[in-house]
Amino acid sequence: MSKVWFITGCSKGFGRQLALELLKTTDAKVVATARNPETLKDIQSQYRDRLLVLKLDVTQPHDIKTSVADTLKTFSKIDVLVNNAGYGLGGALEECSMQDIRKVFDTNVFGLMELIKEILPSMRAQRSGYILNLSSVAGLVSMPGIGIYNSTKFAVEGLSEALSGELEHFGIKVILIEPGPFRTDFTGESLVMSSEHPAYQDSSAAQIRQYLTQMHNNQPGDPIKAVQIMIKLVNMENPPLRIPLGNIAMERIHKKLKAQTEEFAQYEDLARSADYDMTVA
Repeated sequence: MSKVWFITGCSKGFGRQLALELLKTTDAKVVATARNPETLKDIQSQYRDRLLVLKLDVTQPHDIKTSVADTLKTFSKIDVLVNNAGYGLGGALEECSMQDIRKVFDTNVFGLMELIKEILPSMRAQRSGYILNLSSVAGLVSMPGIGIYNSTKFAVEGLSEALSGELEHFGIKVILIEPGPFRTDFTGESLVMSSEHPAYQDSSAAQIRQYLTQMHNNQPGDPIKAVQIMIKLVNMENPPLRIPLGNIAMERIHKKLKAQTEEFAQYEDLARSADYDMTVA
C-alpha cells in the first residue's frame, strides 16, 4: 500500500522539491501544504489523483487541526510527516527584536511541536510512522550572527532526540535532517535580516551577513539529491536518528566534535570534582 506523506512549507525549497520527487518517482500520496495554496496550483493540475493541497500556517492552531482532519478524511492515514516549514533570522542577539525572535520560534519550534501533537494519535493507532524534522547543521554548530536561528534548530534537535525514545514503543521513527548550505531559497526570501547595529559593524556577526549574501544561489548542496535521500530514509526499517547532508555540514560537525572532545578532556578532572566526596567507611 502506498504511503501518505504530509509535508509542510511546500511553496518552495525542500518542501516543493520533495513533493515533486515523490509524485514523479513513487506511488506515494502527497499532502502538500503551504500558507498560500495558490503557489501549488501548477503541481495540483498534474497530479490530482494523488495530491491533496491544503492551506497550513503552522503558527495557526485552527489550520493545523483542519489540515490534519482533512488529510485523514481523504486518505485515512498519515505515514510520513515532514516538518519543513521554517525560516531564518539573521543578526546578532542585540540586533534582533523580541517580536522577531518570538515569531521565528512560533514557526520553527512551536508550530512544529503542535503539528506533531496533532498527528501523533493517528500514528500511534496504526503503530507506525516516520517523522522527519528539518533541522540544519546550524542545529549542531552555532555561528555568530545567526544565533536565534541556531537556537530554534537546537530546540528541534533536543525535542527530536527525546521524541525518538518516546515513540519507539509505537513503531514510529524520528529522523533529523541536518543540511548544510543548499541551493534553495533559504538565503533569499526565507531569511529575515535584522537591522544593523553600528556597534557590530566590524564584528563576526557582520561578517556572517556578508557570507550569507555571497552564498545565495552559490550553495554547493543539490536539493534534488537531498530529497532523494529523505525518500530513501523512509524506506529503511531502521533509519538513523540524524543525517547531515552535504560536505560542509559534515566538515563543520567533525570540527566541532574534535574541539569539544579536546576541551572535555582538558577539563575532565575539574568537571568530575563537582560531586560530593564519597568516603569509604
